[in-house]
Amino acid sequence: MDSDEFRVRGKEMVEYICSYLEDISKRRVTPSVEPGYLRKLIPAEAPQEPEEWESIMQDVDAKIMPGVTHWQHPRFHAYFPSGNSFPSILGDMLGDAIGCIGFSWAASPACTELETIVLDWLGKAIGLPDDFLAMRPASRGGGVIQTSASECVLVTMLAARAQALKRLKQQHPFVEEGVLLSKLMAYCSKEAHSCVEKAAMICFVKLRILEPDANSSLRGNTLQAAMEEDETMGLVPFFVSTTLGTTSCCSFDNLMEIGPICSKFPCVWLHVDGAYAGNAFICPELKPLLQGIEYADSFNTNPNKWLLVNFDCSTLWVRDRMRLTSALVVDPLYLQHGYSDTSIDYRHWGVPLSRRFRSLKLWFVMRSYGISGLQNYIRHHIKLAKQFELLVLNDRRFEVCNEVKLGLVCFRLKGKDKLNEKLLSSINGSGKLHMVPANVNEKYVIRFCAVAQNASSEDIEYAWKVITEYASELLEKDECEKEQELHDEVFEILNSKKKETLAQKRSFFVRMVSDPKIYNPSIAKGSPTTRRHLTESAVSPENIKVEPPLNSSSWISWPIAFILHGRNDDSASGDVPIRFRHLEAKVRLTAASKQNGGQIQSADLDVKSARRSPISNKK
Repeated sequence: MDSDEFRVRGKEMVEYICSYLEDISKRRVTPSVEPGYLRKLIPAEAPQEPEEWESIMQDVDAKIMPGVTHWQHPRFHAYFPSGNSFPSILGDMLGDAIGCIGFSWAASPACTELETIVLDWLGKAIGLPDDFLAMRPASRGGGVIQTSASECVLVTMLAARAQALKRLKQQHPFVEEGVLLSKLMAYCSKEAHSCVEKAAMICFVKLRILEPDANSSLRGNTLQAAMEEDETMGLVPFFVSTTLGTTSCCSFDNLMEIGPICSKFPCVWLHVDGAYAGNAFICPELKPLLQGIEYADSFNTNPNKWLLVNFDCSTLWVRDRMRLTSALVVDPLYLQHGYSDTSIDYRHWGVPLSRRFRSLKLWFVMRSYGISGLQNYIRHHIKLAKQFELLVLNDRRFEVCNEVKLGLVCFRLKGKDKLNEKLLSSINGSGKLHMVPANVNEKYVIRFCAVAQNASSEDIEYAWKVITEYASELLEKDECEKEQELHDEVFEILNSKKKETLAQKRSFFVRMVSDPKIYNPSIAKGSPTTRRHLTESAVSPENIKVEPPLNSSSWISWPIAFILHGRNDDSASGDVPIRFRHLEAKVRLTAASKQNGGQIQSADLDVKSARRSPISNKK
C-alpha cells in the first residue's frame, strides 16, 4: 500500500470508525459465539500471496465484528469506562505514524518532554502536592505513563523492595540478600485490586491482605496492628498499597489514618492506587476524597478509564524519582547519550525499554476538551449513576450495596446470592445489557457503571427496564419453585412418616414400649400405677424377674421371644395373661416348671372380639 492508496483507505477507515461508533447501539452488546469460533472461519496458514483490501475489510465485518464485545456500547455497564474519543484516536494515529521508540531523551526529545509536561498538567488538575511535579523548582518527583495500573503497582513495589533491602543490608552487612528478602512484608486491603497480589508474586515478597471496615475501607488501626505484629515476628514492613475507588464497590481507604502510621516505619513505601476514581479529582467538589495524599510516596490513575483517552495510558507520579529509577537502572553503552545528567530517560521508570508516543493522545484530549470539558463529562456520569441509584432505591425488591460517590452503583435483589446470580446470568445472556458481579461484605452484588462517552438518561431508563423485567420473571419463577419445593418437602415428610408408621407396626413384637398410659388412658386408669418390671441383671433373659398384677392384663414391654422363653420365678404361680394393644385379644401363658425344663405348657388365645382397638383405628 503506497501513500496514495493509504489516503483513500485511511478516509474509508475513518468513515468506517465513525459509522461503527454512531450505529453501535444497534449491535448486540456481547457476542453470541463460543470459544474457537474464529479458528473455523480463518485459514490455518497465512496467505502466500497479497490479498485485496476490500476482501480484508469484508472479513472484518463477517468474521471479526461478530466476536467483539462492544465496550463503547451505551448498554455496556461492566467494569469501569474504557476511555475513547476522536481526539484520542487521532493522537494514537499520529503516534503510530511517527513510530518512535522513546526509551531516552535522545531517542526522541519531543516524546520525552511532552510526557513530562502533560503529566505535570494532569497532576496539577488532580491536586497532587508539588513534590510530585517534575517542573517545580528543586523537585525530585515527576510523572510517567505506564501501560496499566498493574504496572504502576509493580514498579513501585520493586522500588520499595530495593530501598528496603538497601537499608537492611547496611544494618546487616553479612546477611545474604535472599534471607533479607524473605523478611519483607507488603500490605493491602482485601478490596485492593488483584494486581497487588501479582506484584508480590513477581517481587518474591510476602503480602498480608487486611480486612476493611463495614464500608470496605482499610483503616489505620487495622494496618498498625498487623505491622506491629509482623515486626514482633521478625518481619519488615516495607510497602503499603491503598486504593481510592476500589474495583468491587468504589470504596476509599482512609489515607488520613494510614499515612501517619506508615510514617512511623522507616522502610515503608505508601502507594495510592486511584485507577478509576483518581480521574474524578479534577473536579473541585471531589478533591476531599484525595485527603491524605500528602503522606503518599506514589500515586497512579488511568486516563484510559475516565478521561476519554483510549488504552493504554496509565499515569504514575512519584515523590522521589531517584528512589524509583535506582531500582530499575540498566545502562548499557548503546543507550547512553550526552544529556543523561540534564534530562529524563523514561526507560529507567518502568519494566519495558521500548515506549510508544502515548503522551500525544493525552495532550490532544486535554487540549480538545479542556479541564472544564473533562469535568463536565465526569459530572455527567456521576449524575447518571445517581439516577440509577434512585431507581433501585424506589423498588422495594432491590437494595443498594455501596455508597454511591462516583459512577458505580452496586445493587442486588433482596434474597439469596443464587437469585442474583441467576438474574445477572439471564440479563447478560440476552445480550441487551452487560454487567459484572462483585463480592461486597460477603454478598453477591451486581455492578452497574455508566461507561459510554455519550451515555444518556434514556440509556439508564432502558437498563432499569431490562433489569426489572428479568427480575420480575425470575421472582415469579422462583416463587413457583419455592411452592414446588415446599410441596415436595411436605410429600417427603408425609411419605417418611408413613414408612415410619409401617415400620413401627411391623416391628411391634421386637420393640420396647413405654408407659401404657401413652397408648390407652382408659386401660391405664384401670391398671395399677406401680410398674412391676424389676431388672436384676442384664446378662440374659433368664435374669429378668417379672411380677405381673393378679387378674390383670400386662402390656408388652419386652420382646415377645423373651416372654415365650418362659418364667423362672418360683414365687409366682398361675397364668400370666398378656394383652396386645392393637387387638382386643389376650394370650394366657401357663407358667413353666423346673421339671419340664421351663418349656411352655399351654398358650390359650382368648379373642373377645374381631374388632380392632380404637387406637389402631385412629392410626
